[in-house]
Amino acid sequence: MALLGPNMYNIDEIINQSSVIGSGTPTRYLLKLRADYPDEYRKLTFGERNKDKPHKTFVMVGETGTGKTTLINTMVNYILGVQREDKIWFEITDDQSDLTQAHSQTSCITLYGFYLQESPVDLTIIDTPGFGDTRSIAMDQEIAMSLCSLIKSEEVGHEIDAVCLVVKATQNRLSDRQIYIFNAVQSLFGKDVAENIVLLFTHSTGAQPKDALTAVKEAKIKCAVKEKNQPVFFLFDNCQVQTSEEGYPEEHEQALEQSWNRSYRGMEIFFKFMETVKSKSLNMTGNVLQKQKMWKTNICNLKFRVDMIDKKQKELKQTQEVLEQNMDFIKNNETLKYEIEVPYKEKVDIDPSVAKTAMCCTVCQENCHYPGCWWVRNLSWCSVMKNGYCTVCSNKCHYSKHVKEAKIYQTKTRIEKRTYEELKKKYEDIIRAGMSLVKKMEEELQELEKEKIKLVMEAFHCVETLQIIALNADSLSTLKDIDFMIDKLKEIKEPEKARTLESIKNKEIKENEKARTLETISKKEIKEPEKARTLEKISKEAEERKKQICVMPKRLGRGKTFALKNSEKTKKL
Repeated sequence: MALLGPNMYNIDEIINQSSVIGSGTPTRYLLKLRADYPDEYRKLTFGERNKDKPHKTFVMVGETGTGKTTLINTMVNYILGVQREDKIWFEITDDQSDLTQAHSQTSCITLYGFYLQESPVDLTIIDTPGFGDTRSIAMDQEIAMSLCSLIKSEEVGHEIDAVCLVVKATQNRLSDRQIYIFNAVQSLFGKDVAENIVLLFTHSTGAQPKDALTAVKEAKIKCAVKEKNQPVFFLFDNCQVQTSEEGYPEEHEQALEQSWNRSYRGMEIFFKFMETVKSKSLNMTGNVLQKQKMWKTNICNLKFRVDMIDKKQKELKQTQEVLEQNMDFIKNNETLKYEIEVPYKEKVDIDPSVAKTAMCCTVCQENCHYPGCWWVRNLSWCSVMKNGYCTVCSNKCHYSKHVKEAKIYQTKTRIEKRTYEELKKKYEDIIRAGMSLVKKMEEELQELEKEKIKLVMEAFHCVETLQIIALNADSLSTLKDIDFMIDKLKEIKEPEKARTLESIKNKEIKENEKARTLETISKKEIKEPEKARTLEKISKEAEERKKQICVMPKRLGRGKTFALKNSEKTKKL
């Protein structure tokens, strides 16, 4: 099915639907977009979506400064058939999408809908800014939740065609932040999406980006591969288009044309590749996202409940010891007074660097969705609710028994004075039945231990499932959470399962250390300072040249025709 036909679009009509944002050569136009702001993502559309048409979805991933926003605009100009001699440039992205300051970036997912009436296919581009922002982990969790909600919505259509990882062709290593971004996004998808993950190298001179490819391989970024297990990649010479009131010097015309042709060729090859790739159902990805949310929720609730169980066990053991040490005193019916450490629950303010709000059960006094519960208005819509009832809290209470606020429950302890008479009153039915208090407390300890084992195993099986279905399961949890799970598995005498998690932990530590080592070597260059200075000079000169010749490649024909169809798997390319 052809996405575009020759001479399909009237540029003058497109200009009439745009506003000038930069005069000169080329003249820059911003397409007039309709803006919608659902709770979980931002939606900017050009044209009206036709749900009867085939639909293609691309996800763009990359840190600030790699040229991700310009690539999106390049794609739009390619589709519209813009030629260099037209001396115009269209943009669909707004100013928030690729700002230079990390703290200025929008924290939500942006969906760009490019819906042309004449086109037989509607195009959706999902931009994922903000990952790896230094503001807080909570911000990353919100972005992941946004992507989760968007993937499950009708906007995407439950299928995805490409996940595009944007990297500068000049890089000889991936930064810790880039690795974090790519791992974070990849961990949201099922393993079957790997064939649709591709590399888009920007700021390219047209040469094979050997260093950048090596950096991607060393970072173990999962993506589509071709013969000899080489990553699928595309080259673009696409920094932001700069307008000139007086035009460009004559000596730069050849360089400008080469730059234009280079990005045109990159887009042409990219869309030809898309003809061969099957759309991937997001059913498995949805399962991954649901399991991830349950893991994050369960591990937090697990810590809270296990901590409470541990404190209760300590209280019972202390009481047992008091009774056993004072049996003669009790037999003589003398008044026995003692002090004991008693657990209790208290609501405290949430650390804003971790989360904004939490959903808590007022009956069980537990944190049912924390962190991650941030956008739903109706609590019955929350992902931890099923048929109106909570799947997390101890009593599985109705959603109406829950509240969402900037507070969570914490377990604490205090010293209380008690007497044997109070203890007898609490267990008078047991005493009448002829059972000793010590034995009864032993039974309670065993019940608490069974409950703890059940909670720990539920969390472990969630990790097991993620290892099977997730593309990048190793980045699902923090080392702190893994350590907690390992300790608890050892406590409940599950050494084999503890070793499984230790293997995951060690792999993650090894990859992190490798990334830090590469960064240290790159920064220091201690042994060859002269070489380092030379490379720095070359890099600066290259950047200056790029500023002068950054434009789109020459368009050979307006509205190039290409097909989007299903074919064999990526590895057969």
